[in-house]
Amino acid sequence: MTSQIFSNKTVLITGGTGSLGKVLTRRLLSGVHGTPKKIIVFSRDEAKQHYMRVAYQQKSKVTDEVIYNNFAQLLEFRIGDVRSYASVTAAIRTSDIVINAAALKQVPSCEYFPQEAVQTNILGAENIVRAIRDHNLQVSTVVGVSTDKACKPVNVMGMTKALQERVFIAGNITVPATRFICVRYGNVLASRGSVIPLFHEQIRNGGPVTITTEAMTRFLLPLERAVDTIVAALEDAEPGETFVPRVPAARIVDVARALIGRRSVEISITGIRPGEKVHEIMVSEEEAWRTYPRGDYYAIRPMLPELTVAPVEGSALMTEYSSGDILLSPEETGQLLAHHGLLGYGDEEEDGELLR
Repeated sequence: MTSQIFSNKTVLITGGTGSLGKVLTRRLLSGVHGTPKKIIVFSRDEAKQHYMRVAYQQKSKVTDEVIYNNFAQLLEFRIGDVRSYASVTAAIRTSDIVINAAALKQVPSCEYFPQEAVQTNILGAENIVRAIRDHNLQVSTVVGVSTDKACKPVNVMGMTKALQERVFIAGNITVPATRFICVRYGNVLASRGSVIPLFHEQIRNGGPVTITTEAMTRFLLPLERAVDTIVAALEDAEPGETFVPRVPAARIVDVARALIGRRSVEISITGIRPGEKVHEIMVSEEEAWRTYPRGDYYAIRPMLPELTVAPVEGSALMTEYSSGDILLSPEETGQLLAHHGLLGYGDEEEDGELLR
């Protein structure tokens, strides 16, 4: 039986107009995990909110008046920024579950503007913890959405997301009435800024398709599986645990060749970019000894001894969990992309499609 974990709950999604936020909203609206009392989409992008609202309301005409009665709707839109303690507090005030998907996630942007990454990725998380603590808000669970780059971080984006994980995990100590947990996964297939839309654009323009190195591997995680990971963590994670999905991986050059197909498009090797890893690592060697299989996921237990009192079933990992460990064949890579409808040029970011 499917869990009804969202039934009659008010769910706040920070960064709710991003790729993950849209698919998560669609899942919540489907009622498959219970019908929420309210879904609050919180972001600072008024244009994305507007078009998402119009798509949800299925308006034939895009006019500003659709915002009226916003707060009486099941799906409520709030302009705000996780950097603002005041707007975070106002948004969380009536929430039962908070899913923090707000982030600065582009690696080069974070390198050039590290202070901006700190403001969003670290202080934004602290604003959530602080708002719940200072105002004694009755939030049952906070889910921090993290990234493989937080594991053995080599760039600003990864460093700030690693600290975001620790801010949320430590929140279990200072706000014990709320469960703070995290999910960690790599690049999501066809999400905004990911490699597949880039490859599609390059192929449309006749090439070349640019690959940094033929050795590059990545986990292949569909957006729906990213949402599954959040749901699984909400259902099963103990306070302070981080859930990591167990998913297939492939060489990026095989992804490019599958997308190119029989077209006469060349592949160009450009060299590894600063701050880029050859393989995605989801669980490091140092974390492996406190990481345990949990169904289709790995659960990384927190380092804080106050949070590791519950007994653990099964054996811990012996080595790191990397995309270079077990790779799909070129044929399997093409089959997986075809299964998710990614071999064509469809726009995976259309609001209407995501909310349908």
